[in-house]
Amino acid sequence: MKKSHIIVICVVGGVIVFGLLIGFTMKAMRQNGFYGGQIGVIEVNNVISTSKYITEHIRDFSEDPSIKAILLRIDSPGGGVAASQEIYEELKKAKETKKIVASMGAVAASGGYYIALPADIIVANPGTITGSIGVIMEFPVLKELLDKIGIEFEVVKSREHKDIGSPFRRINKEERELLNDVIMDVYDQFITATIEARGLARDSVLKYADGRIFTGRQARDLGFIDTLGTFYDAVEIAGDLVGIDDPFLVYPRRPMSFIDYLTEPVENLLIPSLQFRWRSSDL
Repeated sequence: MKKSHIIVICVVGGVIVFGLLIGFTMKAMRQNGFYGGQIGVIEVNNVISTSKYITEHIRDFSEDPSIKAILLRIDSPGGGVAASQEIYEELKKAKETKKIVASMGAVAASGGYYIALPADIIVANPGTITGSIGVIMEFPVLKELLDKIGIEFEVVKSREHKDIGSPFRRINKEERELLNDVIMDVYDQFITATIEARGLARDSVLKYADGRIFTGRQARDLGFIDTLGTFYDAVEIAGDLVGIDDPFLVYPRRPMSFIDYLTEPVENLLIPSLQFRWRSSDL
């Protein structure tokens, strides 16, 4: 082996070892209280298309004795039903051992509101867009375009509804009723979660759970959130809940591959899926 190669290997190895030592040292310092009380911050940005990383972070923070509270920072119009529900359920479990504060940024609507429900306190800015309690399913219909360019799709299926929601044909009346039943069942789950979390009467929730959005101030007045404030107000609130005067904020790392960025929009466009999602184009 050439001398230059040995030098490169040694340098790379040294950097890795140094990084590991720094990481272990920082972790030990945090766990031993060097920084004082810590608050784990989990950011939910953009459309909620997967729960994988967020639920991992929630679990890590809930099991870490150095983390005294979890602050969920939400800037999302919502997203997939299953992904939102998995985050919601993981937060409910974490609430058994940690105090949780939700801080709403510019938008925390639909699924973004759903995942805030387990929090002990929900904080929003006066102009935050929130609410949009409801469920939507949408998919493109390409039949007329394909007819114009002479492309046909032959389908062989086991039963009549196996290709329901296919972009290559329109749904019929019976299929629309089937899909509506699914949507209304998930909608009822959203309503129930809101009632349980906010302590509101069912009629009070149903009155406003028609997909409409609220400002943060309106949501507070209606009882859908607790108080108004900025992210740093939410930090202070979380600190007060666990008795920390000067909290140290801990952020997890969220790895995401380039392939994720390429494939997620395609999936959202072509594959029918239930979503708790608010669209700005609805305004």
